[in-house]
Amino acid sequence: QVELVESGGGLVQAGGSLRLSCIGARLPFYIYDMAWYRQAPGKQRELVASISGGGSADYSDSVKGRFTISRDNAKNSVYLQMNSLEPEDTGVYYCNADSERYGLTYWGEGTLVTVSS
Repeated sequence: QVELVESGGGLVQAGGSLRLSCIGARLPFYIYDMAWYRQAPGKQRELVASISGGGSADYSDSVKGRFTISRDNAKNSVYLQMNSLEPEDTGVYYCNADSERYGLTYWGEGTLVTVSS
């Protein structure tokens, strides 16, 4: 069974940094586009950053210049470096693996990020 496991969440003050990690098990990691989503309390889940199998990255306007997504296919891992965190970044962050070619998508259980003002 495919599994995505996130880690690295926690409580941080505004202006601080966190690095999220997601490791995948039992999937050919390199064929998947990877992404980080977040869901703030009372809001819909939103795309934060994505990275293709070839390493092309894209970001939402709200995090551009502050967050960096990266991946290591040899380690079946994707990362999200979050700098200059703001209270508005608070939420549960989810790792997503998606293959449009094969029609498959998988989600992790999420890791909570709380940014205090």
